[in-house]
Amino acid sequence: MSETREKVAIVTGASRGIGAAVAERLAGDGFAVVINYAGNAEAASDLAQRIEAAGGRAVTTQADVSKPEEVARLFESAEAAFGGVDVIVNNAGIMKLAPIADSDDALFDSTIAINLKGSFNVMREAAQRVRNGGRIINMSTTVIAVSLPTYGVYGATKAGVEAMTRILAKEMRGRDVCVNAVAPGPTGTDLFLNGKTEEQIAALSKMNPLERLGSPEDIANAVSFLAGPEGGWVNGQILRANGGMA
Repeated sequence: MSETREKVAIVTGASRGIGAAVAERLAGDGFAVVINYAGNAEAASDLAQRIEAAGGRAVTTQADVSKPEEVARLFESAEAAFGGVDVIVNNAGIMKLAPIADSDDALFDSTIAINLKGSFNVMREAAQRVRNGGRIINMSTTVIAVSLPTYGVYGATKAGVEAMTRILAKEMRGRDVCVNAVAPGPTGTDLFLNGKTEEQIAALSKMNPLERLGSPEDIANAVSFLAGPEGGWVNGQILRANGGMA
């Protein structure tokens, strides 16, 4: 990526949790940041204000990633605000858990629509619009490596994301664009913590040899590496940021 012009990053699902931490970290790294949100406009606005108060540049844009026309509008808003896109962090997702036998059609369809189709929508648009030398960074999960019960549908969507990550990296030949995924382990966010007992959280915390949950900032550090100049020789890979869980 050119060092003579401002770099621009879109972070989907950035109003809270890992997405918010990633947006703040990339802003600190010098990126102008487009904060995408689906419904929480207030949290996205608060994040933009924090970034600007710290000397960065940020705008917010609402878009449902499951809808191709809204994803196209997201990229158009980034181009209108900052002139182009260098990095896309494909973070928006949901986590609805149930044993496969108990997973109803609504759970399956909504998880596919956002986690898999939504990730595809963003990758497709990024493949056409990201500037040469840019980065496409998807979000997967360590669940693929450890096969935890109740994560069947969620894990299936992320396995699809990993497959598309590796293939898109090859399809971007000639553009100097790196495509990778970050696969967090259990991380202390509302998405992960909601619906779990203290005992479940404690057990999951002990599954890695560092014996703690990851933090959103831990995942943001991994994204920062892949988005920055030091990550330019990493391509088509899955970075499992999980404290050694798998």
